[in-house]
Amino acid sequence: MLRGLGRVLICLLMLAMAPARADLVDTVQRIKPSIVAIGTYQRDRSPQFRLMGTGFVVGDGTRIATNSHVVPPTLDAEHFEELIAISFGEGGVQRTHKVTKIGSDPAHDLALLKLPGVTLPALKLDDGMHAREGQPIAFTGFPIIGVLGLNPATHRGIVAAITPIVLPTEHGSQLNPQAIRRIREGAFPVLQLDATAYPGNSGSPVYDQDSGLVLAIANMVFVKGSKESALTQPSGITYAIPAMHLKALLDRTP
Repeated sequence: MLRGLGRVLICLLMLAMAPARADLVDTVQRIKPSIVAIGTYQRDRSPQFRLMGTGFVVGDGTRIATNSHVVPPTLDAEHFEELIAISFGEGGVQRTHKVTKIGSDPAHDLALLKLPGVTLPALKLDDGMHAREGQPIAFTGFPIIGVLGLNPATHRGIVAAITPIVLPTEHGSQLNPQAIRRIREGAFPVLQLDATAYPGNSGSPVYDQDSGLVLAIANMVFVKGSKESALTQPSGITYAIPAMHLKALLDRTP
């Protein structure tokens, strides 16, 4: 009798877990058409396309959100270098789009790009700080800067903490008036994720596993040791900028 009761309990547990797995499977299928690879293209170099990070479609379907640090500050116009977004249609068919930067928020490491002459499925953004600690999340992007192939990959985890942070500058020369003002104004809350992201995941949407609502944008990863150790010894600590800052940038960008 006890054995029979044990089997019943196992079956009930499996049934309870099944919807969560099914929800994530369905959510990923809805998310992937909105994910793009961000990089630069130059015909006379090798490789011609260099992946810089991840982006995703927002707003009216003609705009791409990513991290500000993903977008090169300048392009080599003399050698016809272009900023490119690669989208993935049905069956994984790749489409290349020449994009332009139309807005940025360096204080929150965010940027907006414009898609010319095409509309792609847009993701819905959280308009406030509605993420909760312990909430199941996932993010989709291009880990290891495309070493694993130019295919969107999804990782999942939870919101481990909501913690204050100040985005630093890489060099003292970058301490311009805006950077100094940001430091003086203090920290702002970001999501700390119990999920491992890699270089290339910068700009990935961090979304609720069930609804697909974008809660934040993956921003930085602390990796132990050198870049090579990212494959074998990831720290597992990932941070993400709340989507409300991206929504504010979107609202004020013509």
